[in-house]
Amino acid sequence: MPYVITEACIDVKDRACLDACPVDCIYEGGRTLYIHPDECIDCGLCETVCPVAAIHADDRLPEGLMGWVAVNRDYFGPDVTGLGSPRGADAKTITAKDHPTVATWPPGER
Repeated sequence: MPYVITEACIDVKDRACLDACPVDCIYEGGRTLYIHPDECIDCGLCETVCPVAAIHADDRLPEGLMGWVAVNRDYFGPDVTGLGSPRGADAKTITAKDHPTVATWPPGER
């Protein structure tokens, strides 16, 4: 997975990354956004526009944020949303569901 959205996006969801992404690989959950690992083309545009520095390349993640690779990947799996690989986020793929890590994240804690 080239890019990963981390905890800094929880309860912020600025969405500038959605406009910047040329392949629509960023999906909206209830409390945060998620990057689909099979759809990201590693362009880095999302990282450059994120106002809260929530997006990182997976090979440059700070040690304490490594778990977010699994959070982004597993969000699309059968145990969370079941979205699989729809190939392109749009209004039909917005859901109130979040990965359990995000759903149980204490409000205001980053």
